[in-house]
Amino acid sequence: MFTGIIGATGLIKQTTKKGSDLLLEIETPMELSDIKTGDSIAVNGACLTVIGKTNKGFIADVSAETLLRTNLKIFQAGNRINLEKALRLSDFLGGHIVLGHVDGMGKIQERNVESRSIIFGIGIDDTMDRYMVEKGSVAIDGVSLTVNTCKKNIFYVNIISYTAASTTLGTKNIGDLVNIETDIIGKYVDKFLSLKQTPRRGIDMDFLAQYGFIEK
Repeated sequence: MFTGIIGATGLIKQTTKKGSDLLLEIETPMELSDIKTGDSIAVNGACLTVIGKTNKGFIADVSAETLLRTNLKIFQAGNRINLEKALRLSDFLGGHIVLGHVDGMGKIQERNVESRSIIFGIGIDDTMDRYMVEKGSVAIDGVSLTVNTCKKNIFYVNIISYTAASTTLGTKNIGDLVNIETDIIGKYVDKFLSLKQTPRRGIDMDFLAQYGFIEK
């Protein structure tokens, strides 16, 4: 589990295809002495498993499912990515609950600079649009953000100067694809409300007959 508070950015040094999967070699100034093989790191918001460490970074395994849903499939050596180590129980929950399970990609449709902030308008499909709530939470390329406003299939977020400078979001432009993880709480609420509730009844003679316990 993560919080959407980026620890550092990294540089993709090499990509290696392994069948339908991919290996990413990432170089980063982030402190990795507490990271071991098998640990999780969010890379652009996607939870990846560390399979090895290098002198200046680590190697992560990217599954076919992750490649299908995220912008990692279009990244190449030289691209910068956002990194966050997994949350520990002693850490502050500075952003919001982020699982690192990317729902899909959005496309930046608007980019406006207002004062010292960047306002992005990001287009999404119906599967993600239903979970967008004004003043709710969303993770974009792993960054925890607040939804300013939302319309049909587009939502707006404010990127303050600190976030723009310390993550890759400051370099994003119209047409760029970004990873989107919607709020997990909204997903559970939607699931529970969509379940068809069958009226419950007690055990009676009809019930016993229906399930073969007696003959009527």
